[in-house]
Order: sequence, then structure tokens, then C-alpha cells
Amino acid sequence: MSRRCELTGKAVLTGNLVSHSNRKTRRRFLPNLVNVTLASEVLQRSVKLRVSANALKTVDHRGGLDAFLRKASIDELSPKAAELKRAVEKASVEKAPVAA
Repeated sequence: MSRRCELTGKAVLTGNLVSHSNRKTRRRFLPNLVNVTLASEVLQRSVKLRVSANALKTVDHRGGLDAFLRKASIDELSPKAAELKRAVEKASVEKAPVAA
């Protein structure tokens, strides 16, 4: 399992650990990933995802998983989240009333 957020695409970064004597050694900056279950109101089911804590705050700020997925680009989403985005868009089109 890769260390990548399924919603934002945030992944591992690398850099230097600089000591007091200014000696540089390589290190990794890991994203703060958490396993969460998010509820989709449009699909009327819950989904298990591995997301960063920052993405979790963003989902809450945008008003839920459905609103986050509508606004997100498919390029940055994982294959599982991209499939979820397509399902949410399809379900929201089917629920929308048809204007005559």
C-alpha cells in the first residue's frame, strides 16, 4: 500500500536532516494518513478511504465527501476515488429534476 492520500494525492517527500554541525543526511517526510469511513449522501452508502488529516479537514470544510469529489480534479484522485467521483456525478444527474 503506497503512502499516498486517496483524495488529494499528497505523498512522501524527501529532504535533508541538517544537524547542528551542518551535516546533511537524507530523510523522508511522511504524510499524516488515517483510515476513515466517509458517508456519501448522494450514493446513500459509506466508503472506506485512506486520506491525510489535511484532506479530512478539507472534506469537512467543503461540506462533505460529495461536494469535495465534485470540485476535485480526476488527475489527483486515486483510481478508487475517481470511480467514486463518477458514481456521485452520475447519481446527482439522475436525481436532478428535468426542466420542461
